Amino acid sequence: MKLFKVLVVAGVSVALLSGCGSDKNNADKGAAATTAPAATEKADAVTSASIVNQADAFISAVSDKGTWIVAVLNDLTVDKDVVVAGEFHDKNDTAKPIYRKLALYAQDADHKVTASYTLTAPKVTVQSENFRVQGGTIKGDVYVEANGFNVYKDATIDGNLYFSSEDVKATAVLEGKVTGATEVK
Repeated sequence: MKLFKVLVVAGVSVALLSGCGSDKNNADKGAAATTAPAATEKADAVTSASIVNQADAFISAVSDKGTWIVAVLNDLTVDKDVVVAGEFHDKNDTAKPIYRKLALYAQDADHKVTASYTLTAPKVTVQSENFRVQGGTIKGDVYVEANGFNVYKDATIDGNLYFSSEDVKATAVLEGKVTGATEVK
């Protein structure tokens, strides 16, 4: 049974990463834009993602020491507050715009979403500019302190969404769903 679980996690990881590419239109296709190096190649540090399935790894990945994109492999419950911090650029390329992404989904090689996941946390504070939540659900309240926050059309915040100011709220793009209040607090 343990071998089966390892193979399933490996399969999901391969599916997620093999479907990711450097095509600049990936964001419009709902793809987690990253490049997956072959097992025998040296990892590409410029475009690598943090692929996580444990709370501690997730908290580290979204910290200011983390990466520009964080993808989860399953539903994830974090029993403490989460802080998304740091300045990152699309694909870690400083020539590209400031951008950070949380991918709460898996996809196949054709960029078709095959699973959506839920991140459950008491509070998520967003301090990274241009942070996008894509796919899946954040279950808990989200506090946004940085400009450019985005809830993509296939994402849900199952809780309240609070902005630190009207100016920060004015820069947000909320295409997805928020089940609770959306206000400045």
